[in-house]
Amino acid sequence: MKNKVVLFVVIALLAAVSIYKGEILSNVSLKFSNYVVNSYDDVAKALKDKINEHFRQASEIQSLKEQNAELEKSAMLLSTFANELNQILKDKNSSAYAPAVKLVKGLSYAHIGDYNKIWISEFDGYDPDKIYGVMYQGKSAGIVIDKDGKPLAYLQNDPRSVFAVYIGNDKIPGIAHGNQNGIMVKFIPQWLSPKVGDEVFTSGLDRIFFSGIPVGKVTKIFKESSYQSVLVEPYVQINIPSYLYVVTKEK
Repeated sequence: MKNKVVLFVVIALLAAVSIYKGEILSNVSLKFSNYVVNSYDDVAKALKDKINEHFRQASEIQSLKEQNAELEKSAMLLSTFANELNQILKDKNSSAYAPAVKLVKGLSYAHIGDYNKIWISEFDGYDPDKIYGVMYQGKSAGIVIDKDGKPLAYLQNDPRSVFAVYIGNDKIPGIAHGNQNGIMVKFIPQWLSPKVGDEVFTSGLDRIFFSGIPVGKVTKIFKESSYQSVLVEPYVQINIPSYLYVVTKEK
């Protein structure tokens, strides 16, 4: 009888151990299964993102190729148009219209704390006796004057930046002067009527710029004894110009 009791206790212990180890193995198996599933999901998601990125980049490359083709077509048509226009001017004994610009690099400020005077790199054909117009992003940005044999750009908020402009559709003439609050256009005849909101463009009459370069918009009008003046908010505000375009030929 005693032996049967001992045998029963051993069998019960073995059963308990088996159940306990079964639970452990089940938990380990479940955790491993979850880890595998999660890892698979992560890898699948990463792979899917890579595939999507590849196709997106391929689509962007194709779009850029199409845009480049359109730009090349436009450039060709503009070149053809310019050639035809110059032929007409030639037939009429007029000079060809060929404005030219050169890309220059901003080197350093002329004076620390003065952000309106920038030394620029020299360019082919630089003439120290000439005043050049400066452009940035297709708009007026100031002028270039020689300083100690090197080109110095006076950005258009500097008082020494002076060039000829016209105002609005009526092409009201004036002279743009740099101003810390923007640009002041002076010497506007009293009998003309500039308006707030009028756009201002270079006139080209000073042979610094060619005509039609956007400058800014009129924000305020001042009546003076002999002339009028207007305050212009410029389209371009440059703090650290890396590159600029210098107008080397106005016509």
